[in-house]
Amino acid sequence: MRNSALQSTTAMAAERTGTPKVLHWLVAATFIVILNETILINALPRLMVAFDITERTAQWLSTSFMLTMAVVIPTTGWFLQRVTTRIAFGLSMSVFFVGTLVAALAPTFEILLAGRIIQAIGTAVMLPLLMTTLMTVVPERDRGRVMGNVMLAISVAPAMGPAVSGLILEVGSWRFVFVAVLPIAALITAVGMRYLNNVGETGEVPLDKLSVVLAALGFGVLVFGLSEIGAPDPFLSPALTIGFGVLGIGLFVVRQLSLQRRSSPLLDLRTLTYRTYALALVLMVFAFMAMLGAMVLFPLFLQNVRDLSALQTGLLMMPGGLAMGLLGPTIGRCFDRFGGRPLVVPGAIGVLAALVTLTQVSLVMPMWMILAVHIVLMVSLACLFTPVFTLGLSAVPQHLYSHGSSLLATLQQVAAAMGTAIAMTVLAVRSQALADTGANDTAAQVGGMQWAFGVGAILGVGIVAVSVLMPHRPDGFGADSVNSPNTQPDAAP
Repeated sequence: MRNSALQSTTAMAAERTGTPKVLHWLVAATFIVILNETILINALPRLMVAFDITERTAQWLSTSFMLTMAVVIPTTGWFLQRVTTRIAFGLSMSVFFVGTLVAALAPTFEILLAGRIIQAIGTAVMLPLLMTTLMTVVPERDRGRVMGNVMLAISVAPAMGPAVSGLILEVGSWRFVFVAVLPIAALITAVGMRYLNNVGETGEVPLDKLSVVLAALGFGVLVFGLSEIGAPDPFLSPALTIGFGVLGIGLFVVRQLSLQRRSSPLLDLRTLTYRTYALALVLMVFAFMAMLGAMVLFPLFLQNVRDLSALQTGLLMMPGGLAMGLLGPTIGRCFDRFGGRPLVVPGAIGVLAALVTLTQVSLVMPMWMILAVHIVLMVSLACLFTPVFTLGLSAVPQHLYSHGSSLLATLQQVAAAMGTAIAMTVLAVRSQALADTGANDTAAQVGGMQWAFGVGAILGVGIVAVSVLMPHRPDGFGADSVNSPNTQPDAAP
């Protein structure tokens, strides 16, 4: 049954209060679930010892998380149209809690891996749920400020993961990384279910099973192939696997285009016909590739090359993550007042400058300089994320919000896997080449790090190029103009 009256009431409440309370619980839940995507980065060495596994095997704890997210997220556009906000929230957090419990108690690596996959299934729903709800209940004039607040969950959580785990590992075993999350997840679930209100409309939307299969095969196989780049003994040739993934995505796209003409697609690709959204999508892919690549390289450089402990690494990376989070609301207010370009273009230049500086990492680079560059990188990314998310999703009509946020979240996972895979491959290949010429292990690793950060710098050039194409203000589509004729489905080219 349609819920139009409830939606109208919620929208009016949003206009009066600025930030609807429904978003508070969704932000808290999204933060804790997304934090887990990177929280194991510092724990991998201990897990290798605990389960007697190789570094490549241990890396599957992160890869499986991204892989599951990439497979599940394309279905969330359909799911969020079928169920209420409360049901989506309750199911997502319950699944996440079960996965966390399984991981905390895991006696074997295989069960730990299963726990991570269950965690990822719950996580996959939260980000599209948060973004869809925000775009539905927040008036366009306030979206920058509110988006700045929710960026604490979207961008700071993965940046804070290594820092949080570094602190936890200093006082306990790797199991404490999951144990510490359990009571927080339980509390957020209990309180959220008590006070959360339903938002938006639900309806009987058919599920195309072939689209689900093609999405799982396409996005899943692509992320798997990317993770296999540089593996000493890959299951299949990474190029072949990536090719199969691209083919699966191509078939998925063809299927969605067909369904758009006669039925309800699993993931409505008409979002891509809105120029600002498409530009935002490209920019976010570049930015997430650069960010996740750098996040993987930082702990390796600090611990393997500069001999810092997990705690010291976490503490050094924490100021950048905190700065990103604390500046989110300020950046949002600046966006509402001054528009996107005064934030997006300088942010892109800052990302490029930080990554270019990191191509010069060495054994003698002062720690204060590494700290400063990391802070500049995180702050610059914050200047990008809030305006780009807001501009991109504001460009699509309301009936496409869930599809737009689902596609954005899916490509974030693909970008994260791609950025990680490329960074690790360049690091390994360049280090081996230097070792073959007679360089010692440390010098070879430093040279590999420099080239790997160089890949990030190349991505930074792409970020700057796309940033200058972003508009100053939203295109005029969104919650405040949903009744305009231009926002109807047939308005898209």
